[in-house]
Amino acid sequence: MAQRLQQAALPRLFALSTALALGLLAGCTHNEEPWHLTNVTGHLPDLDFSLTGDDGKPLTGESFKGDTALVYFGYTHCPDVCPETMARLMQVLAKLGPQAQKVRILFITVDPARDTPKALHDYVGAFDAEHAVGLTGSDRQIETLARHYRVAYQMEKRDPNGNYEVTHSSAVYVFDAQGHARLLATDHDSPDVIAADLRRIMNDQS
Repeated sequence: MAQRLQQAALPRLFALSTALALGLLAGCTHNEEPWHLTNVTGHLPDLDFSLTGDDGKPLTGESFKGDTALVYFGYTHCPDVCPETMARLMQVLAKLGPQAQKVRILFITVDPARDTPKALHDYVGAFDAEHAVGLTGSDRQIETLARHYRVAYQMEKRDPNGNYEVTHSSAVYVFDAQGHARLLATDHDSPDVIAADLRRIMNDQS
């Protein structure tokens, strides 16, 4: 039981450590009105990837220029953190009202062996097929991209029946319409707080 509780806490610890590290950096260089979320402006790369969308077609970071992108690394077999995060993002979209039309949720799998485009399509479609897009790729592509954005994940040994779990960070990365990394949200940030900062980003660029 203790080991199970420890594993369940790992995603939150990953997210918290990332947020603290980036938050300290951001706090040293920006004197503007503080954000509710962790400001990572200038400390993470722009939205840049080449992956396969949930329709089986190639997609890149450029595909989402013009929209505010919420990037989340998870997997469809995740028992709790992923569905909870997606549900919270659905609440954020509801609070944004008409502005939600300019927001895209990019669900990038950390389990490409099981998360085929079809599996991702069904998963994100169950939440919001209009705003959410599933993305997959090779193991190497996912590993490289995760390192690129300082995303931590650890996979149990894969078995032939697919009975394994992936421990992963639960942070949501916010990129503005130009593809610049701007904010980092953790599972401690409420939908109201996330929506407020997203609205501010979109209003600044309108």
